[in-house]
Amino acid sequence: MSKKVQRNYLEINFLEDLKEKSNFSENYSINLVDPVDFQLNKFFYKNIGKKHHWVDRLVWTEKQWIDYVSNKNVKTYVLKNADDFVGYFELNLHPEKNEVEIAYLGLLEEYQNKNLGSYLLSKAIRNSFLYKAKRVWVHTCSLDHKNALNNYIARGMRIFKTETIFL
Repeated sequence: MSKKVQRNYLEINFLEDLKEKSNFSENYSINLVDPVDFQLNKFFYKNIGKKHHWVDRLVWTEKQWIDYVSNKNVKTYVLKNADDFVGYFELNLHPEKNEVEIAYLGLLEEYQNKNLGSYLLSKAIRNSFLYKAKRVWVHTCSLDHKNALNNYIARGMRIFKTETIFL
């Protein structure tokens, strides 16, 4: 039996269009993972994605994970509350197009529904523009968190493509 899924592609073209949600606590920090650590990406992918049908990378070998995070065009940022992991986002840089794709973004379950998603997304968009992007884009679907699409729109992104797929 297949499941009908609505997928939306969104973009933002100017940093000035970002409706930023600021950090509301000094306990939270977002930092680039440097040096890269595939275990962090794998941890977040598995733990955040388990409720949202993130399955493509579950079959990846350790070498595939290492190769992916070692790509100079992949940037991973981690959100922490003091020393505790909260969430992350992955940026895929496309320098030939002056674009950045927000490939993955999410919060661990215990940190969801606390307005941290809007802060995390604001930072993902802001940091994307640091890489000289003329366009930042993302796709989300009806399997993602119930607030995902509204969060993207509230931050100033606009839908440029919609499709229905069957999984």
